[in-house]
Amino acid sequence: MVFIYTYTKIDEWLVVIMENLLIFVIFFIGLIVLVKGGDIFVDGAIWIAEKTGISSMIIGATIVSIATTLPEFFVSTIASNQGHSDMAIGNAMGSTICNIAFIIGLCAFIKPIKINRASFSMKGFIMIVCLIVFYVFAFDGVVDFGEGIFLMVIFALFIMLNIIELKNENKNIKKKTKTPSHDKKEILINMLKFVIGALFIVIGAQILVDTGVKISQILRIPKQVVSLTLLAVGTSLPELVTAIIALIKGESNISVGNIIGANILNLTSVLGASALVGDHGLLVNRQTILLDTPYSFLIMIVFVLSGFLKGEINRKTGALLLTLYIIYLFILF
Repeated sequence: MVFIYTYTKIDEWLVVIMENLLIFVIFFIGLIVLVKGGDIFVDGAIWIAEKTGISSMIIGATIVSIATTLPEFFVSTIASNQGHSDMAIGNAMGSTICNIAFIIGLCAFIKPIKINRASFSMKGFIMIVCLIVFYVFAFDGVVDFGEGIFLMVIFALFIMLNIIELKNENKNIKKKTKTPSHDKKEILINMLKFVIGALFIVIGAQILVDTGVKISQILRIPKQVVSLTLLAVGTSLPELVTAIIALIKGESNISVGNIIGANILNLTSVLGASALVGDHGLLVNRQTILLDTPYSFLIMIVFVLSGFLKGEINRKTGALLLTLYIIYLFILF
């Protein structure tokens, strides 16, 4: 009897180990899908920029950023709808911090990022304004339905601003150059690359988030820390992959435009939609008011001022941003 009991316990223990190992295997499969999706997606984005003559900054700030922000959007809105406001805000706010401090910091540390100062400064200013607007709304402890609508309006205005900028660029292009002819097969292949790449990014990110949460449960990481770190990093992985691949391919404006656009979308469409689907709006805790939002503001100021004054995000700024991210993690833990 003792032997049978011991054998049963060992068998159960082995099953648990195998289940946990499977979670880690699926996590790495998700990572591979995400990386490959990012590679295909950026190829498609660069082709669109080259063939249409659209600025890579605009491509990054609109199409690429919308596609790579889909994981944050779905995670936060679902969390808010299920009554988990902390996770909804933590995911979005954690992503704004991760996007600049970790992703831009890492990219700039690997290779200094040259930027278009005029376009960068304008969009960087809009990003900071969006954070301030959210902070004002959140200061009373709740972002209600009306404030959620206002954030969604800002999102719509941002997209319209980029469309106007795009049209102005196209007018200039038409005056200077003839409309290039495109092979139908080439157009189809690159559009498929764009769509399939975006799909792989979202699927890969979702796999990483799902398995990441399970891993956090195995390691017993607190829920609030999970939303600000593991969940935020997980949903920001599309931005990380896209930024690094774009940087390697020499399209640094896509990297920066994508990050700024993603942050604006996080602060407007993601948090705005989360406020709309929540039963009582979006409930905000003291940590968001006292730590997370002010820290995000500090990182944005360092990022935008550096780009505005120097015309690039150099290695020193990259190292500073990475240091600020490490400090933030130490504060959380």
